[in-house]
Amino acid sequence: MKLFITGIGTEVGKTVCSAILTKFFNADYWKPVQSGDLHFSDRMKIKDWVGENVVCHSETYCFELAASPHQSAFEENVLIDLNTFKLPQTQNNLIIEGAGGLMVPLNDKDFMIDLIEQLNIPVALVVRNYLGCINHTLLSILALNQKKIKLQYLILNGNFPYDTERIICKNIPFETKIIRIPDIENITMENIENVVKKLKEIK
Repeated sequence: MKLFITGIGTEVGKTVCSAILTKFFNADYWKPVQSGDLHFSDRMKIKDWVGENVVCHSETYCFELAASPHQSAFEENVLIDLNTFKLPQTQNNLIIEGAGGLMVPLNDKDFMIDLIEQLNIPVALVVRNYLGCINHTLLSILALNQKKIKLQYLILNGNFPYDTERIICKNIPFETKIIRIPDIENITMENIENVVKKLKEIK
């Protein structure tokens, strides 16, 4: 099983959801592009939250500047080339975490959605409640449909008003499964483990 974790925007909780799914599926973890926070990268967070034994594959690109990958790369005089991304070799399940949303640019012509299309793996779309989240969710689903990328999971991260959740869930593909993840006030290995146990109960 390989799964690409993307979001309807930035700061919607992709890394926390990636940690939960990495633990849930006993998977390896890979972040193709890391922009900024190199002192505590998403790969380091996964180790912190899932455990030292989790296999985290090295990023293809790492940049100092916390910005869109194309901008971070430009600052370091690097051009991100889609052909340099290779899936890590593993016999295990693999969780891949993108940067930002689907239309985050990697260079002047390629976007995060193009990387997903090239890797040819299904998506888990992380949604968080805020004013505009319905619009961003449905636009993301339209973009995935246009590229014929399978939306395997819709992840509702945190609490949602009933009518917001209803409209979003009404407009996902029939085969898409919904995962509900509660708000985690304090992100620790123990709290991640507790959420995973509840997911297993639901399953």
